[in-house]
Amino acid sequence: MHVLLETERLLLRAFTRADLDDLRELHADSEVMRFLDSGHPEPELLVTEYADPGSFGYWAAAEKAGGGFLGWFEFRPVRAGRRDEVELGYRLRRSAWGKGYATEGALALLHEGFTAWGVRRVVATTMAVNTASRRVMEKCGLRYVRTFHVEWPDPLPGAEHGEVEYALTAAERARPDTP
Repeated sequence: MHVLLETERLLLRAFTRADLDDLRELHADSEVMRFLDSGHPEPELLVTEYADPGSFGYWAAAEKAGGGFLGWFEFRPVRAGRRDEVELGYRLRRSAWGKGYATEGALALLHEGFTAWGVRRVVATTMAVNTASRRVMEKCGLRYVRTFHVEWPDPLPGAEHGEVEYALTAAERARPDTP
Protein backbone atom coordinates (compact mmCIF):
# COMPACT_ATOMS: atom_id res chain seq x y z
CA MET A 1 0.00 0.00 0.00
CA HIS A 2 1.45 3.36 -1.04
CA VAL A 3 0.97 5.92 1.76
CA LEU A 4 1.36 9.53 0.68
CA LEU A 5 0.97 11.16 4.09
CA GLU A 6 0.42 10.13 7.65
CA THR A 7 -1.06 12.43 10.28
CA GLU A 8 -1.94 11.85 13.91
CA ARG A 9 -5.18 10.06 12.97
CA LEU A 10 -5.14 9.64 9.17
CA LEU A 11 -3.41 7.82 6.37
CA LEU A 12 -3.68 9.34 2.91
CA ARG A 13 -2.92 6.48 0.58
CA ALA A 14 -3.30 5.34 -2.99
CA PHE A 15 -6.64 3.82 -3.91
CA THR A 16 -6.93 0.11 -4.54
CA ARG A 17 -9.66 -1.96 -6.16
CA ALA A 18 -10.70 -2.93 -2.62
CA ASP A 19 -11.91 0.68 -2.16
CA LEU A 20 -14.52 0.52 -4.94
CA ASP A 21 -17.46 -0.52 -2.76
CA ASP A 22 -16.61 2.15 -0.17
CA LEU A 23 -16.32 4.78 -2.91
CA ARG A 24 -19.64 3.78 -4.45
CA GLU A 25 -21.28 3.95 -1.04
CA LEU A 26 -19.74 7.38 -0.36
CA HIS A 27 -20.92 8.77 -3.71
CA ALA A 28 -24.39 7.25 -3.27
CA ASP A 29 -25.01 9.08 0.02
CA SER A 30 -27.36 11.97 -0.77
CA GLU A 31 -26.19 13.96 2.27
CA VAL A 32 -22.54 13.66 1.22
CA MET A 33 -23.46 14.73 -2.31
CA ARG A 34 -25.97 17.51 -1.52
CA PHE A 35 -23.50 20.31 -2.39
CA LEU A 36 -21.83 18.47 -5.26
CA ASP A 37 -22.75 18.21 -8.91
CA SER A 38 -22.76 14.89 -10.70
CA GLY A 39 -20.41 13.30 -8.18
CA HIS A 40 -17.40 13.03 -10.47
CA PRO A 41 -14.84 11.64 -10.37
CA GLU A 42 -16.36 8.22 -10.74
CA PRO A 43 -15.13 5.61 -8.24
CA GLU A 44 -13.49 3.47 -10.91
CA LEU A 45 -11.51 6.46 -12.20
CA LEU A 46 -10.29 7.31 -8.71
CA VAL A 47 -8.87 3.83 -8.41
CA THR A 48 -7.30 3.55 -11.85
CA GLU A 49 -6.34 7.00 -13.12
CA TYR A 50 -5.91 9.71 -10.55
CA ALA A 51 -2.99 8.96 -8.27
CA ASP A 52 0.51 10.24 -8.92
CA PRO A 53 2.71 8.14 -6.64
CA GLY A 54 4.86 11.20 -5.96
CA SER A 55 2.32 13.63 -4.59
CA PHE A 56 -0.59 14.88 -6.69
CA GLY A 57 -3.95 13.31 -7.37
CA TYR A 58 -6.83 11.82 -5.41
CA TRP A 59 -5.99 9.93 -2.24
CA ALA A 60 -8.01 7.57 -0.07
CA ALA A 61 -8.37 8.74 3.52
CA ALA A 62 -8.29 5.98 6.11
CA GLU A 63 -8.22 5.95 9.89
CA LYS A 64 -4.72 5.32 11.10
CA ALA A 65 -6.08 3.14 13.90
CA GLY A 66 -7.84 0.26 12.18
CA GLY A 67 -7.58 1.45 8.58
CA GLY A 68 -11.28 2.20 8.13
CA PHE A 69 -12.16 4.07 4.93
CA LEU A 70 -13.24 7.67 5.60
CA GLY A 71 -13.34 9.19 2.11
CA TRP A 72 -10.86 10.96 -0.13
CA PHE A 73 -8.76 14.07 -0.63
CA GLU A 74 -7.84 15.78 -3.87
CA PHE A 75 -4.60 17.70 -4.33
CA ARG A 76 -3.90 18.07 -8.01
CA PRO A 77 -2.77 20.68 -10.51
CA VAL A 78 -5.33 23.18 -11.75
CA ARG A 79 -3.67 23.15 -15.18
CA ALA A 80 -2.11 20.09 -16.78
CA GLY A 81 1.65 20.10 -16.66
CA ARG A 82 1.87 22.84 -14.00
CA ARG A 83 2.38 21.85 -10.41
CA ASP A 84 2.68 25.32 -8.90
CA GLU A 85 -1.11 25.84 -8.53
CA VAL A 86 -3.23 23.00 -7.19
CA GLU A 87 -6.83 22.37 -6.23
CA LEU A 88 -7.64 21.08 -2.76
CA GLY A 89 -10.78 19.02 -2.28
CA TYR A 90 -12.21 16.44 0.09
CA ARG A 91 -15.20 14.17 0.41
CA LEU A 92 -15.79 12.26 3.64
CA ARG A 93 -18.37 9.83 4.96
CA ARG A 94 -21.02 11.32 7.22
CA SER A 95 -19.63 9.28 10.11
CA ALA A 96 -16.38 11.28 9.74
CA TRP A 97 -18.03 14.71 9.76
CA GLY A 98 -17.41 17.09 12.63
CA LYS A 99 -14.33 15.23 13.89
CA GLY A 100 -11.65 17.41 12.31
CA TYR A 101 -10.57 14.87 9.69
CA ALA A 102 -11.10 17.25 6.76
CA THR A 103 -9.02 19.95 8.43
CA GLU A 104 -6.31 17.47 9.50
CA GLY A 105 -5.93 15.98 6.03
CA ALA A 106 -6.08 19.35 4.27
CA LEU A 107 -3.46 20.87 6.57
CA ALA A 108 -1.13 17.92 5.93
CA LEU A 109 -1.50 18.33 2.17
CA LEU A 110 -0.96 22.08 2.39
CA HIS A 111 2.18 21.60 4.46
CA GLU A 112 3.69 19.07 2.06
CA GLY A 113 2.58 21.05 -0.98
CA PHE A 114 4.23 24.25 0.18
CA THR A 115 7.34 22.77 1.79
CA ALA A 116 8.21 19.78 -0.38
CA TRP A 117 6.31 19.78 -3.68
CA GLY A 118 6.89 23.30 -5.03
CA VAL A 119 3.30 24.50 -4.80
CA ARG A 120 2.90 28.28 -4.86
CA ARG A 121 -0.91 28.56 -4.70
CA VAL A 122 -3.74 26.31 -3.52
CA VAL A 123 -7.38 26.92 -4.48
CA ALA A 124 -10.58 25.32 -3.24
CA THR A 125 -14.19 25.86 -4.26
CA THR A 126 -17.59 24.93 -2.90
CA MET A 127 -21.17 26.10 -3.05
CA ALA A 128 -21.63 29.34 -1.13
CA VAL A 129 -24.20 27.63 1.10
CA ASN A 130 -21.79 24.84 2.14
CA THR A 131 -20.79 26.42 5.43
CA ALA A 132 -19.08 23.30 6.80
CA SER A 133 -16.65 23.11 3.88
CA ARG A 134 -16.05 26.86 4.02
CA ARG A 135 -15.15 26.51 7.73
CA VAL A 136 -12.59 23.83 6.89
CA MET A 137 -11.01 26.07 4.25
CA GLU A 138 -10.83 28.96 6.70
CA LYS A 139 -9.37 26.78 9.49
CA CYS A 140 -6.65 25.77 7.04
CA GLY A 141 -5.77 29.40 6.34
CA LEU A 142 -7.38 29.70 2.92
CA ARG A 143 -8.96 33.09 2.34
CA TYR A 144 -12.14 33.99 0.49
CA VAL A 145 -11.35 35.19 -3.04
CA ARG A 146 -14.67 35.52 -4.84
CA THR A 147 -18.21 34.35 -5.43
CA PHE A 148 -19.04 33.22 -8.95
CA HIS A 149 -22.02 31.68 -10.69
CA VAL A 150 -22.06 28.60 -12.89
CA GLU A 151 -24.91 27.70 -15.21
CA TRP A 152 -25.77 24.11 -14.29
CA PRO A 153 -28.20 22.11 -16.46
CA ASP A 154 -29.90 20.81 -13.31
CA PRO A 155 -28.94 23.17 -10.46
CA LEU A 156 -28.81 21.93 -6.90
CA PRO A 157 -30.77 23.70 -4.16
CA GLY A 158 -28.72 26.72 -3.10
CA ALA A 159 -26.99 27.10 -6.48
CA GLU A 160 -28.63 30.52 -6.87
CA HIS A 161 -26.20 31.78 -4.19
CA GLY A 162 -23.23 30.79 -6.34
CA GLU A 163 -19.92 29.08 -5.77
CA VAL A 164 -17.10 30.47 -3.68
CA GLU A 165 -13.37 30.28 -4.27
CA TYR A 166 -10.82 30.28 -1.48
CA ALA A 167 -7.06 30.36 -1.93
CA LEU A 168 -3.75 30.39 -0.10
CA THR A 169 -0.30 31.21 -1.46
CA ALA A 170 3.04 29.99 -0.20
CA ALA A 171 3.87 33.55 0.91
CA GLU A 172 0.63 33.80 2.89
CA ARG A 173 1.23 30.36 4.41
CA ALA A 174 4.63 31.53 5.67
CA ARG A 175 3.08 34.31 7.79
CA PRO A 176 2.98 33.56 11.52
CA ASP A 177 -0.82 34.03 11.76
CA THR A 178 -1.60 31.28 9.22
CA PRO A 179 -2.32 27.71 10.42
